[in-house]
Amino acid sequence: MKKFFFLTTILLFYFTSSFAEMPSFIDFNKVLNSSKAGAEAQKKLKKEFENKTNKYKKIEADIRKEETKIISLKKTITNEEYQKKVGELRQRVADLQKNKKASFQKIAKSRNDARTTLLETVNPILKQYMKKNKIRIIIDKKSILVGDSDLEITDQIIVILNKELSSLKIN
Repeated sequence: MKKFFFLTTILLFYFTSSFAEMPSFIDFNKVLNSSKAGAEAQKKLKKEFENKTNKYKKIEADIRKEETKIISLKKTITNEEYQKKVGELRQRVADLQKNKKASFQKIAKSRNDARTTLLETVNPILKQYMKKNKIRIIIDKKSILVGDSDLEITDQIIVILNKELSSLKIN
C-alpha cells in the first residue's frame, strides 16, 4: 500500500509539473517584418526593387520605340541593313533580359541574406528568453491550428530584438 501511494504521488507530481509547462509560440513572419531591423530591410529592398523595375520599364519602352522605328524603315533600307538592325535590337533585348534577371536575383539574395542574419540574431534571444521564463519549447505560429493568445511571445521577442539589433546591413 505504501508503494502504491508513493508511486501515485510521484506520477501525480510528474503529470502536474508537465502540464504546468505550456509551450509558447511565435509568429516568425511578424518578427521578421515588424522588428526595426526587419522593417527597415524590407523598406530598402522594396525601394531597390521598384527602382530597378522602373529602370527596366524605361529601357523596354525605348527598345519598343526603336523596334517601331526599324519596322518603319524596312521599306526604305536594304535587306542587309534591316537584318543588321534587327540583330542589334535582338542583342539589346537579350542583354536587357540577362541584366534584369541578374538584378532581381541580387535583390532576392540580399533579402535571403537579411532574413538569415535576422534569424541568427533571433535564435540566441529565443534561447535566453526560454531559459529566463522556463519555457521548454517554442513553436512557429504557422504550425499551430488553434492556441491560447496568452502563449504567444512574438511581441516580447520583437521588443528584445529591437534593443539588440537596430538595423541590418544589406548588400
